[in-house]
Amino acid sequence: MKFKKLLITGATVILSATALAGCGSSSSKSQAPKNTVRISEKDVIATMDSSMNTDVIGAQNLTNTMEGLYRYKGKDIKPALATKVVKPTNNGLTYTFSLRKNAKWSNGDPVTANDFVYAWRRTVNPKTKSQYAYIYEGIANAKDITAGKKPVDSLGVKAVNDHTLQVNLEKPIPYFSQLMTSSTFYPQNPRTVNKWGKKYGTNSKTLVFNGPYKLVKWSGADNSWTEVKNNSYWNAKDVKVQKIQYQVVKDPSTSLNLYQSNKLDRASLTGDIAKQMKKSKGYGIIKRNATFYITPNMKKQPVFKNEKIRQAISLSINRPQLTKRVLGDGSVATNSFTASNMAFDPQDKSKDFVKETNASANKYAKYDPTEAKKLWKQGLAETGNTGKKFNFTLLGDDTDTAKKQNEFLQNQLEKLPGVKVTLNNVPFKSRLSRSDNGDFDMVVTAWNADFPDPINFLTLFTSDSSYNYGKWNNPEFDALVNKSLTDDANNPAVRWKDMIDAQNIANEQQPVIPLYQQGEAWMTHARVKDLDFGPAGSYNMVSLRIKD
Repeated sequence: MKFKKLLITGATVILSATALAGCGSSSSKSQAPKNTVRISEKDVIATMDSSMNTDVIGAQNLTNTMEGLYRYKGKDIKPALATKVVKPTNNGLTYTFSLRKNAKWSNGDPVTANDFVYAWRRTVNPKTKSQYAYIYEGIANAKDITAGKKPVDSLGVKAVNDHTLQVNLEKPIPYFSQLMTSSTFYPQNPRTVNKWGKKYGTNSKTLVFNGPYKLVKWSGADNSWTEVKNNSYWNAKDVKVQKIQYQVVKDPSTSLNLYQSNKLDRASLTGDIAKQMKKSKGYGIIKRNATFYITPNMKKQPVFKNEKIRQAISLSINRPQLTKRVLGDGSVATNSFTASNMAFDPQDKSKDFVKETNASANKYAKYDPTEAKKLWKQGLAETGNTGKKFNFTLLGDDTDTAKKQNEFLQNQLEKLPGVKVTLNNVPFKSRLSRSDNGDFDMVVTAWNADFPDPINFLTLFTSDSSYNYGKWNNPEFDALVNKSLTDDANNPAVRWKDMIDAQNIANEQQPVIPLYQQGEAWMTHARVKDLDFGPAGSYNMVSLRIKD
């Protein structure tokens, strides 16, 4: 997806830091409520309609309160409403799911196969205007339905009976099981959605729940909300925490004060506050499935077509210094445009995809200014530009953090012989538009995975991808990516090797210059146990425990 999911900004401070001055003192600490976990959040819930949600806040709260076929537990996909993780038949084109007969909605209705059929048809229906309808592509007729070329009821999903769901694909989707953990594929209660129409998902009274928790007394604009254990949940016996309370806190000082005064059990930190607390007890980092990188525009600046020029740019950047001294938000330096801690070798779950490609990645995505200057001069010689000076414009967002980041990159890149960098910081939407139109020399951009599979990143840089803003072209890379999606789609081990080989090519040629993987810095009280952050980028709150 385009990186709108994680770029949530705002000037409003929900709670006054001044009003909380001194609340970190032991005398002002409040007593934590029993069997309750209190968590800070960056912004309000935009919607609880699984057909309409596009951001990580909505996805987390849907994961807390709803349930689909599968759910992540640690690195593993586990059955949720499905009774088991199924293997496809018909050469990878047909999935048949048996559903739990004891699954209910919080209004007492049984959860049936038709609830999935209804929800999926509603999401791909052009009238719904779901921004995530595209992720259904590959399910029979989905693309034609969203384009208005086929009727909604032709979607390749049907209720064989109340507790048997069948899905038919147009081609094998090797990451289909990962998709089935996503909130975009959750069922919906037809009676409730039809009753509320466009108001569905806008407040608590328009919702029913089939997951571990129920969202209570919530309206769309609320800066705090509470989720209580759903006793109708089929697996309620494994849900041990009775209540989760969320509080929107946009100011890191306020967040820390609330944490230190025992008014939050888990608090998000950014900037200087995160830097100050990184050696404190309770400090930790969560890696998001999102990476930032520089894209050089090879069409506008032909010198970027030279591999050594791109390698030199990559070697000139001190990534650890960028993340630790400039960002300080929990982001970590990376040598890959593919996110780590997301995808694992199907034959050995201990092997992370990015770590398996480290050998090629470390060659050029490290800080080596001497080698950078050497390769830069060699690249200029190969392109007939020996001694030539360049003035590149670096496009980026206009947030304070982005400006500081780009100033750092400007300083690093200008150490290359004859290079001058002009910064152009623009609003997020303008940066996206100019990237789409190729109106840049270099641009700092990012990608947040839609589902936890390397292909989500690798397909960005195939020669025909609309997100290949720099216009890099490598036929061998294209062929490997295509094989992983076609010929080898039903062979997990061979497909994994295809993707490893494709990533190694990209690591060598540096079509984009990886910078860092987005991280979040958190303070967490010792009373909170077993926070299970899965590869899909959400917490599994079924596993949550608390020590009062």
